[in-house]
Amino acid sequence: MGTARERLLDAAVKRFYDDGVNATGIDAITAEAGVAKKSLYNNFSSKAELVSAYIDARHEEWLGLHRARSAHATTEIDRVLAVFDAYIDHANDAYGNGFRGCGLLNAAAEFPAGAPERAAVRAHKEQVEQILADGLAGLTDEDSVRELAEHFSFLLEGAVARAGLEGTPARLERARGMAASMLAAP
Repeated sequence: MGTARERLLDAAVKRFYDDGVNATGIDAITAEAGVAKKSLYNNFSSKAELVSAYIDARHEEWLGLHRARSAHATTEIDRVLAVFDAYIDHANDAYGNGFRGCGLLNAAAEFPAGAPERAAVRAHKEQVEQILADGLAGLTDEDSVRELAEHFSFLLEGAVARAGLEGTPARLERARGMAASMLAAP
């Protein structure tokens, strides 16, 4: 069943993704977790700290998906495509209200420019782009790595947005195919 902190974070992951950060109150989180409100404040100083932990948890969840995919990569191209595969795996997870796109971007959209929550999401997206750049380093010249990593990052973000709107990973699968074709081209 997990500690109270783990149950609260699991509840936040579910409720924030399904209903949104701002629409989800503390009472909904504690009810979902099956703990008293005092337990929430014993583990998190505020809802803002819980939101920060949620963003970190979603980031770590994606990194875990990526690590699992990367572990099976046998070529440099496979390592780049593992980023796309991790997004596809994320889209294929079971969600109570269906797949709604990137939970991090959904959360970031609820906060004003300059908010720490947006900065945390931005750092995640920059890390994904760096993972792409690292994978591309052995496939192209140094000058092209950044540009191609940025291109693939845009391809991923557009595909995950459309996949979220459509509730299916089909756009992500198509984006993976586009990236594979680009990487196979001479």
